[in-house]
Amino acid sequence: MTAPAPTLSEVLSRPDVWRGSSFARITAEPSGHAELDRKLPGGGWPVGALTELFPEAQGIGEMQLVLPWIARLTQAGGRVAMVDPPHLPFAPALAQSGVVLSRLLLVRPQSEDGGLWATEQILRAGPCGAVLAWPGRLGQVELKRFQLAAEAGKTTALMFREPAAAAEFSPAALRLKLAARPGGLRVDIFKCRGGTPAAVDVLLPALAANG
Repeated sequence: MTAPAPTLSEVLSRPDVWRGSSFARITAEPSGHAELDRKLPGGGWPVGALTELFPEAQGIGEMQLVLPWIARLTQAGGRVAMVDPPHLPFAPALAQSGVVLSRLLLVRPQSEDGGLWATEQILRAGPCGAVLAWPGRLGQVELKRFQLAAEAGKTTALMFREPAAAAEFSPAALRLKLAARPGGLRVDIFKCRGGTPAAVDVLLPALAANG
């Protein structure tokens, strides 16, 4: 006997179905910045999804933006993987920000393809609550694989990419442009699944303290 077709309410209740104006099905981790979380669907970084960040230049505060979240995750016993960051993370600064260093995995691939492979495998396996990656040139195939891997592993994936890539199509759930501002960042949320594009200024105490 053929199973009856699902009702509309049953379809809409599925976690892999979302509606443009609804935040109800978004699972997110608070970023640690209240002003940003108020603008993000679910109130933070989407779990089991790909987020792309496009800083206008390296070192404008993009790491300070994610440090509160990384610190909270590692303090709760979670693991965080960093794949091919452009600079070696400064361990004393991370520890001072509350990051538990023993819960941090640094991956230094020997090739660009190796970095893509490592990122996908860590996302899909789900041993880490978060994966931060600095990939090179990405095509639609790689982006889709990352998105599917994040969904499979229920992992929060953050990709730091070149500004020019923001103009390209992407299946990522969340896409943010980052621009330097005195004491912080201007965050332009130009794509957010389940939410509305917006812009917000985020104060970064570490930057403000350094003048």
